[in-house]
Amino acid sequence: MRLHNLAKRRIGKIIRRPGSGYGDSEIEIPIAEDLLKVEGIPQRDAEVSYYSREFPLESFALENSASAEWARTERSEHTPATEELYSEYQKKMAPWIEKIKRSGDKNPNPSGNIDDLTEEIRDKARRLGYGEIGFSRFDRRYVYQSRKKFVRTDLTNAICLAYEQGYVETQDMPSYMSEIAQGDAYMSQADLSLKLVEFINDMGFSAQISGPAWHFGPMIPMFVEAGLGQLGVNGQLLSPHFGSRARLQVIITNAPLKYDSPVDYGIYKFCELCQVCFMRCPGKAIQSQRVWFRGVEKNKLIAKRCRPVMARYSGCGICMKVCPIQKYGMKPVMEHYVETGEVLGKGTDDLESYELENKGYYRSGKLPVFDRDFFDMPEGRLEHNLLEKLRNDLINPINQGRQNEHELLFDFKDQLDISSENKGKVVDMGMDMEF
Repeated sequence: MRLHNLAKRRIGKIIRRPGSGYGDSEIEIPIAEDLLKVEGIPQRDAEVSYYSREFPLESFALENSASAEWARTERSEHTPATEELYSEYQKKMAPWIEKIKRSGDKNPNPSGNIDDLTEEIRDKARRLGYGEIGFSRFDRRYVYQSRKKFVRTDLTNAICLAYEQGYVETQDMPSYMSEIAQGDAYMSQADLSLKLVEFINDMGFSAQISGPAWHFGPMIPMFVEAGLGQLGVNGQLLSPHFGSRARLQVIITNAPLKYDSPVDYGIYKFCELCQVCFMRCPGKAIQSQRVWFRGVEKNKLIAKRCRPVMARYSGCGICMKVCPIQKYGMKPVMEHYVETGEVLGKGTDDLESYELENKGYYRSGKLPVFDRDFFDMPEGRLEHNLLEKLRNDLINPINQGRQNEHELLFDFKDQLDISSENKGKVVDMGMDMEF
């Protein structure tokens, strides 16, 4: 079997991509013939439209506010420095979010007859420091319900922008320093995106920003459509240069653009062979098999297995850290597969090992063990959980004689007020803030 694996693969195609930085040489990525499967993501367009219409998406910060509040408490207990970092991040990001939300206010008039700004915008974005840039139709089916009133309907083109999170810090996940690297990336994105919007405005066109920390909705489908990567088993975009540490941002605009096309980087089949993120997830939160969800074929993430680890271990991020595309880059990984038929780094400590603070060091093949109640956490909206608690308190005989109905109602109101105050706070680093 191993002799078969080591047989050299036939190259199905070679993908050429710009270098990761402005002025860097073009790279060539060989994709083995047996890895070719699908350009982009398998999806059923009619189903995507149906779910968008009948069951609109909602921001994680709203839809899962109960676990957000719970996670904040857990962070304060287990990693107080990380919780303080998140609070500092919130304060720093708040004014940027206000600027981002107002980025679409301008309606300049184009000067002259401009019919294509694709390469001008691509060049400007690369000069600013974005590593992956692509263009696609803005898909409104992925806009959160609560954000629809903010998103302009006349801006139909999407500029997809990937910014690199610090490599060294990412390899140290989970850690306080890796969370700083993530926060620094978001701060840089906020500044750079406003400069790119200003550039577009100066050309006579409108533009509006989605992200960081305040997104219109999920962005990966548009990045895939723009040929900037494919969806990995870990639920993240696997981009050519940065793998899963690419920090994503979309700018919508009425500037005339030529759309890019989805690309088969071999990720669909490669992830089936790799499975490292699935095997190394401390909470076993990643499903090994793809399922159809809202019209898209993907590996579902189990939130109640993921968030308890994220809350207690500085955002976790191990599924990002152990991805070979992230660690080594797509070109070396695919070259290695062509030569050997194997996944670069799989089964080695170099790729798969990690440390959980106050828990231990876990080499390849070793996983942490948690008590059963470790994964107990509230789900859904906080206000719904508070209402259910009030109901149970009112009908529970144990509370009779201890608290009267008025006291219970006042407690309920106080907790609702606290919930309302916390809606603008950071849920997890990188999650949306509800300002």
